[in-house]
Amino acid sequence: MLACALAFFAVQRAGAYVCKYKEDFYKLYHVHYAQNPDDCMENIYWLEQAVKADFANPLYAMSKVETKTQWEKYRYLFQMHLNLKLIEQHLRLGRIYDKQAAYFYDAPWKDEYLRNLEKAKSCYEAGYYYWREAKLWAEKANVSQFNFLYISDQQNWEDERERVCTGELDYQKTLDRELTRLNKVISDLIAMNDKTY
Repeated sequence: MLACALAFFAVQRAGAYVCKYKEDFYKLYHVHYAQNPDDCMENIYWLEQAVKADFANPLYAMSKVETKTQWEKYRYLFQMHLNLKLIEQHLRLGRIYDKQAAYFYDAPWKDEYLRNLEKAKSCYEAGYYYWREAKLWAEKANVSQFNFLYISDQQNWEDERERVCTGELDYQKTLDRELTRLNKVISDLIAMNDKTY
């Protein structure tokens, strides 16, 4: 009787879940309430893994897929969306290290600020690659064969595609603006000397 009761309450092992498809890696991406550098880098890692991975079977897609044309557009939109999220994460990571302006009293810490600004600069510059990729995938999802075909389960992806194609969403301008301002801050800090403070 005791053996039967123990067998009934025996702990069963849960199988490990292996991530190998884009959809699996994308599910690991999440925006944290507090944007710490490690959180942003974790998201960048998962999104980059998603970009490199294969798509799951259409049966397990993040949207209802019934035709080959829907499947093709779904893949293009998903790739575009992943690249846009990578830009957002690089901007967030860059802003953590960024200093919006250089003040006269920053002179004693200018070396530390310059190191952080170089980190921010590399984050912003990485965004250019993802922006080119996002535009490429948006253009592929915007060809005439997809006219009047909408992936309604992922309306935000469709909205992003439309905004990219019309120029309403233009991360090139954002990245240019951030880098121009950041380069000015760097030059202001470099110009500081012992008599500045």
